[in-house]
Amino acid sequence: MNYWIKLGIPALVLTLLSAPVLAVEEVNVYSARKEALIKPLLERFTQQTGIKVNLLTGKAKTLLKRLQSDGRNTPADMLLTVDAGNLHAATVAGLLQPVDSASLKAVVPQNLRDPDDRWYALSTRSRVIVYSKERVKASELSTYEDLADPKWKGRLCIRSSSNIYNQSLLASLIIHNGAEQAEEWARGVVANMAQSPKGNDRAQVKAVAVGICDIAIINTYYMGVMLKKDDRQKKAALQVAVFFPNQEGRGAHINISGAGIVKAAKHRENAIKLLEFLVSDEAQLWYAKANHEYPVKAGIPVSDVVMAWGYPFKQDSLNVSELGKYNAEAVKVFDRAGWK
Repeated sequence: MNYWIKLGIPALVLTLLSAPVLAVEEVNVYSARKEALIKPLLERFTQQTGIKVNLLTGKAKTLLKRLQSDGRNTPADMLLTVDAGNLHAATVAGLLQPVDSASLKAVVPQNLRDPDDRWYALSTRSRVIVYSKERVKASELSTYEDLADPKWKGRLCIRSSSNIYNQSLLASLIIHNGAEQAEEWARGVVANMAQSPKGNDRAQVKAVAVGICDIAIINTYYMGVMLKKDDRQKKAALQVAVFFPNQEGRGAHINISGAGIVKAAKHRENAIKLLEFLVSDEAQLWYAKANHEYPVKAGIPVSDVVMAWGYPFKQDSLNVSELGKYNAEAVKVFDRAGWK
């Protein structure tokens, strides 16, 4: 029986993508992205190359554990996931191998890829402030650091400290301001929370919309997805506005979705072809238009929704690989600050 069918893990969702007639080659992908956000691109790759893509989707931590458990016998050729922190964890665990690709390096900026070429960004997103259009003026907002000011007491919503997006944001604050100031910031944010952290980024937007809080921190593409819904999500998203912090300084915090070739890949060359396809004009336009993310390739237009928030904006130029290096320290700072 095929390995991909034998897995039978409830937390994972398996899709055997339809391949063109007589496809003889394949590549196996472990993906932490939802199937709807990646499957159309993989189908297009198969149509263009004749290479069949076997896709296994699941939570990032689950896939990392699976790769470690698989060891040399893993069927996976590519790990595709979100947040540089997850890619760093895979790198530290020795699960990825270097890929020296001139075409990848020509497209992906140096600060959005591993310094040793073990993973590359495919898209970016910014972790921004959203605020109530009724109760907050944009002129009241400025920086991430300002969110610790007592003027926001009881007015701020944000998800838990176990969320890697928050861990990477705090890692960036540790890098820029030092651990001591980052911990002071975290304590200030905890003091300003309107409720104990709960829910995902969409839940934070909904909390602002119903008046639980006045401001929240979320990743940009969540707003894009919510605005495309025809339900309460859209209604909530229409009641808030996006603010890019630190525009007068280092720029807004940036993170990525990205991918690397698994160290034990048995279809290495096919995996590299897929990786290069994912930064092609066609794929980058998909990330921009369908997912409302920022393309890594210069010259690719963003969606109209994203453009309306303000683009281009000043982005933190920090190499995102640094975020993973400071992840463990960020977790400790969160614990000391009492951020649940």
